[in-house]
Amino acid sequence: MTHPDEEKMMTRRQINAGLLAAAALSAAPGVALAQTAKPRKLPPPRQEGGTPLFTALMHRKSTREYAGRQLPEQTLSDLLWAAFGVNRPSGDRTAPYWRHIMVIDIMAAMADGVWLYEPRTHGLVAHLPSDIRAQTGLQDFVGSAPLNLVYIAHGERMTDISDEERRLYASVDSAFIGQNVYLFCASEGLATVFRGAVDHPKLERALQLPEQQFVTFAQSVGYPRT
Repeated sequence: MTHPDEEKMMTRRQINAGLLAAAALSAAPGVALAQTAKPRKLPPPRQEGGTPLFTALMHRKSTREYAGRQLPEQTLSDLLWAAFGVNRPSGDRTAPYWRHIMVIDIMAAMADGVWLYEPRTHGLVAHLPSDIRAQTGLQDFVGSAPLNLVYIAHGERMTDISDEERRLYASVDSAFIGQNVYLFCASEGLATVFRGAVDHPKLERALQLPEQQFVTFAQSVGYPRT
């Protein structure tokens, strides 16, 4: 006999799967075209080792000066998995999320374009071919940081709540992911800062987001300038 809580969890997962499928079908034309490009496969993430948790907490900080050095592919793989990767056979993630419905996507803005992180396959899907790093924030350093993560909320998946609540809950989910990034960076000697200083409408236009999707926050990542 199935426990009522298990039934609720199964229902939410079914709803989540249906919403993800519908979102794929309704992608903006420009984005759909970009997604026909060959996916970028990431190396398997390392899931052991690293700095002990309390040491990482001691070193966690925000940094706004970055060296020009690009992140190695293995580091990018580990970072994205730590941020919001799949960590259980159930498909659940390294960060909690609202009502057990996936409402946040991570887009990685780099010199070679914008890529959508796909946790289920642990790969990157081409989103835009252009370098829009400078448009991911209002401060000058964002244009030179090798990686800017942009957290995208799917408002169309957040039903029966107000627009204000959508933004609140999506922001909380983004912050959970952002803290994972902070701890990973502290463990690996990387620099990062979680940013709210974003021209949201401008960035949403640059990313060609559908009407009900919106940017919550962005986060720069790179090597610290010495």
